[in-house]
Amino acid sequence: MLCIVVVVTLRSTSFRDIVLKSVRATGSPTVGRGQPASHYRAGNFAGEAPWALSALPECLLQDKEFRAPSKARVLEHLPVAAQPVAAGTVLRFRDCRLEIRAHDAFVTRGKDWFWIPPQTEFFISRGNLLMLRVDRGAELRIYEPSNLST
Repeated sequence: MLCIVVVVTLRSTSFRDIVLKSVRATGSPTVGRGQPASHYRAGNFAGEAPWALSALPECLLQDKEFRAPSKARVLEHLPVAAQPVAAGTVLRFRDCRLEIRAHDAFVTRGKDWFWIPPQTEFFISRGNLLMLRVDRGAELRIYEPSNLST
């Protein structure tokens, strides 16, 4: 077996002082060590994720995002026609289920679920879903229902 190793020596911070050398290394291949089979099985996705809706393009596509230090500044971008979504409402976008609660939400898709933490409010405007979240500043994300194939 032939193995080529490149050794780089840096003598100063100037690139012109880089020295490249080739070195030949020889050796014989060995049999790999046996390792026990892995018992890891990929699980479902679950957890806290304020960005969860942006990570589900099969259900919703994020169209716009506005960030500001205060809720009042972000609300300037809320469409006049936006209607608040009441706590207890369940919205479905393709195979995603969004359960709106008083100050947070859960989104599920198949066996995967994500918790969108407080302080979150949802609105509907012209068929789009708007999510307003306040946490160390404020953000407003506007989503449109996806037409991507699954």
